[in-house]
Amino acid sequence: MSQVFVSQHPLVLHKLTALRDINTDHRAFRELVRELALLLCYEATQDLPLQSKTVTTPMGQAQGYKAEERIGLVPILRAGLGLV
Repeated sequence: MSQVFVSQHPLVLHKLTALRDINTDHRAFRELVRELALLLCYEATQDLPLQSKTVTTPMGQAQGYKAEERIGLVPILRAGLGLV
């Protein structure tokens, strides 16, 4: 069973509206696609499993996190290349 997630984030909705606007020029369109890809990636990875990791900073040891899984992106159609 396939599930579809529709983002209701205000920035996603704002940028999607600008992307659809006939008055959006070519340069702005590309920038909007890039920005939307970043926002959608943020939404898609919100439940990504993490593992604890200690790192050395200029101020000493600090506790941080590392993603447990690697992520691969594969565009399905040529139009999806801009999102990847």
